[in-house]
Amino acid sequence: KTSDSSSSSAGGQELKGVTVEVAAKWTGVEQQNFQKVLSAFEKKTGAKVNYASTGENEDAYLGPRLQAHQPPDVAILPQPGLVAQYAKKNDLKPLSADVTATIDANYTPYWKQLGSVDGKAYGVLVKAAYKSIIWYRTKAFDDAGVQPPADWASFTKAAQTLSDAGSTPFELAAGSADSWTLTDWFENVYLSQAGPDMYDKLTKHEIKWTDPSVTKALQALVQVWGKSNLIAGGTAGALQQKFDSSITDTFGKNKSAMVYGGDFAAANIGTTSAKIGTDAKVFAFPKAGDTTPAVLGGDTAVAMKDSKGAMALINYLASPEAGTVWAKGGGYISPSKNVKPDAYPDALTKQLVSQLQAAGDSARYDMSDQAPAAFGGTPGQGEWEDLRALVKNPGDIKGVQAKLESDAAKAFK
Repeated sequence: KTSDSSSSSAGGQELKGVTVEVAAKWTGVEQQNFQKVLSAFEKKTGAKVNYASTGENEDAYLGPRLQAHQPPDVAILPQPGLVAQYAKKNDLKPLSADVTATIDANYTPYWKQLGSVDGKAYGVLVKAAYKSIIWYRTKAFDDAGVQPPADWASFTKAAQTLSDAGSTPFELAAGSADSWTLTDWFENVYLSQAGPDMYDKLTKHEIKWTDPSVTKALQALVQVWGKSNLIAGGTAGALQQKFDSSITDTFGKNKSAMVYGGDFAAANIGTTSAKIGTDAKVFAFPKAGDTTPAVLGGDTAVAMKDSKGAMALINYLASPEAGTVWAKGGGYISPSKNVKPDAYPDALTKQLVSQLQAAGDSARYDMSDQAPAAFGGTPGQGEWEDLRALVKNPGDIKGVQAKLESDAAKAFK
């Protein structure tokens, strides 16, 4: 048992009089659900927690507060790159022994490494976005007599069958501001074909983007991206398409049978009359190789002050207890292996969590989100723009790889 179980039996008020400030980018429903977790922590410990919403650009919010030496106790960061950036500037406090014990008990070693810098643990992934799924319109599949495909060959075959039945198979969001979707497609294919170790090497730019393993992944992608007749609006339409409308066009306007989007696409489907679980369903991103891909994004909790309250809150957020409270609200997935699928309120999330837990040690964090932002996170440049160029000109895999490599080499200096 960890120390917190003994202290809670003593009436659980060991943090009475302590105020903890936590900063994160969540607003609206996401914020409300997180505040339920904070309330449970307050009840358990007697602490008072204040929530600060940072807005989308968390670095712009935290930077000035760090400079003024008035950071929040805890921040929840949307990219591991920020964890490393702040740790290198000594803006983060290493996690205490009891927090690392909680992480060791509840997470696979990979997730601990993800929150570590130079061998020291600074952060814990507390909320995950699951990115290894394809959403589909059940009516389109039923009308064409198509079953959800499990591997790449049956995926491309299903697309052709749908097309022959008069249904456009895919929406592809390749607009300049939304071509992060293309990086997610790539990551799923690459993880499946090359496996987790190669995925880690490419993530860190320890191998070049001109590597044959990258060629192989791009060749697979071109089987979908390169066929204008399989994409709603053709290539020209895809290059203008936004993520939000790729989802609503599929389920609100029946413009296609399938669309890529993480579990968070459920919010967009919710704005149409399509019902999740009946009209809109998901299948696992098809295996393009031997590994079943499980790619996650997500948010990492870090301590910016060495206060008793900061470590206690992070310890709580890393626990299955907090994950279970959070799960009940919906729109949430825990990366912890000890938050059980039955903690989640809906069948879809139970399905995704089972898929994630089955992937075990081969699950990986989104590659582009771990890269320097100039390469992996900026519209109109780097990986986003280079993969768009492949949609524009699917015959030029070699040229695209050369550009990816030169952009990566600049960013990873």
